[in-house]
Amino acid sequence: MNRGLQFALACASLLAIASAAWAQTAPVATDPTKKGVTPAEVQYQAGSSPLADADMHQNVNPKAPPMTKAEFDKGRRMYFERCAGCHGVLRKGATGKPLTTDKTLASGTEYLKVFIKYGSPAGMPNWGTSGEMTDEEVDLMARYVQQEPPTPPEFGLPEMKATWKVIVPPDKRPKKKLNPYNLENLFSTTLRDTGEVALIDGDTKKIINIIKTGYAVHISRMSASGRYLYVIGRDAKINLIDLWMEKPDNVAEIRVGLEARSVDTSKFKGYEDKYAIAGSYWPPQFVIMNGDTLEPRKVVSTRGMTVDTQEYHPEPRVAAIVASHFKPEFLVNVKETGKILLVNYSDIDNLSITEVPAARFLHDGGWDSSKRYMMVAANQSNKIAVVDAKTGKRTALVDVGSIPHPGRGANFIHPKYGPVWATGHLGDETVALIGTDPVKNKAHAWKMVAQLKGQGGGSLFLKTHPKSTHLYVDTPLNPDPKISQTIAVFDVKAPEKGFKVLPIAEWAGVTDGAKRVVQPEFNKAGDEVWFSVWSAKNQQSALVIVDDKTLKLKAVIKDPRLVTPTGHFNVFNTQHDVY
Repeated sequence: MNRGLQFALACASLLAIASAAWAQTAPVATDPTKKGVTPAEVQYQAGSSPLADADMHQNVNPKAPPMTKAEFDKGRRMYFERCAGCHGVLRKGATGKPLTTDKTLASGTEYLKVFIKYGSPAGMPNWGTSGEMTDEEVDLMARYVQQEPPTPPEFGLPEMKATWKVIVPPDKRPKKKLNPYNLENLFSTTLRDTGEVALIDGDTKKIINIIKTGYAVHISRMSASGRYLYVIGRDAKINLIDLWMEKPDNVAEIRVGLEARSVDTSKFKGYEDKYAIAGSYWPPQFVIMNGDTLEPRKVVSTRGMTVDTQEYHPEPRVAAIVASHFKPEFLVNVKETGKILLVNYSDIDNLSITEVPAARFLHDGGWDSSKRYMMVAANQSNKIAVVDAKTGKRTALVDVGSIPHPGRGANFIHPKYGPVWATGHLGDETVALIGTDPVKNKAHAWKMVAQLKGQGGGSLFLKTHPKSTHLYVDTPLNPDPKISQTIAVFDVKAPEKGFKVLPIAEWAGVTDGAKRVVQPEFNKAGDEVWFSVWSAKNQQSALVIVDDKTLKLKAVIKDPRLVTPTGHFNVFNTQHDVY
């Protein structure tokens, strides 16, 4: 059984444990859309946390079943590798229910073991009876979740500076571009399991360089000038890559915490390339750095009260960050508290932060076509929050489908509703269209004007381009291989007419593996779309390029160095927020 599936099953187990622990006291759900944990959601939440390797102290609870230090450490590793993404580092609850000791101790070891071993209709597999977990391991996990959760170490400015390296100082870097590459059509592709990114020439389809980075790079972001590429790994390592070098490579690096997801750079006029910002999952904080060296300048904690019940949350993780085009501000999404922080970087010594209330479990998002309104998914709240970057206020909270996951979303002109922004969903097959023009299409603005029916749940990204008439929607986490290995394509001139299916994995010519097709990304010209065909690290993967006009296969990139390719980012489109 592969490790990724083990992660998914274990996380499903603990999700069901939490559900079982509440079963005796929680009111019966009457909402027919609440169908428990979907396979796509389990796969998404179950990624390994770098905190599995962090040194933590065993907190002994005298009321809990006894555990040796070796047993506790084994249980801790299993938890952080499989379930912290759902339930939080401190088990206070994140997108999953809390697994705090007041809940688990009340249930007891035998009660918990039954649900781990036999599963439940809520989404937990029969972990024990399937033979995937021994009775001893079932017992171990049942006892571990009754222990006090260990706390990982903090990671402040001194710890960051200890990891900070300037490999090539700014005054030693090129004064002009020294390579022949068309940098605006360069792609940065994440090689997830090798801790690398591949820089690929979009014109020739040749790999320019494979660059060492942090583990499982989450995103690539461009400086305002288009010179510097910033990538951040899940282990909170940031690499600064200078694209002007004869062979683009790292010029600085830093770790900003123990686990992270987001990075961006200043884009307002007069501040181009001046600052970078990164947000951490642990510790829950963000840091502002010098844009050309990554020197950390200002660290800000995000711990605080939730937006709804106004209760203290010790672990509000920083999700997506975007840079305003209207003010010298970063818009920082704080997941568990449901707040969007407008961080004014004009004076970082006297930092000004405006707090905008949204909805809990903020995750990913991007700009509308005017680049004035940020659209961000509050995924477990099933809402899209809209913030006006010009006025600094929340514009709307829009109800959408189950667990929206837009990536950065997709903007196009709908024949009836005018400009719209689209998101797919992890929890259902719909694509939600939200009107974004409050001037010429006021009646449709900030409403879900349509729901398109796609292939199925498990969508992570969708994409279009101003020069394209197509909307591409992936479904890499759908349990049906016929869906996860293909792409749905809508005609934006008549999106309600349905979609065509492109057999991307089949076109790749990859013989084995999961062959999940993920993240459509356009080239600069908007006439071709790139897809990752993602299999395990010991299997062949590929990149598939489709002609946007004809929807026919244009090219396939295969190379032994393309190990687990996932996200890829075109330099021009990322630099200018084209999506």
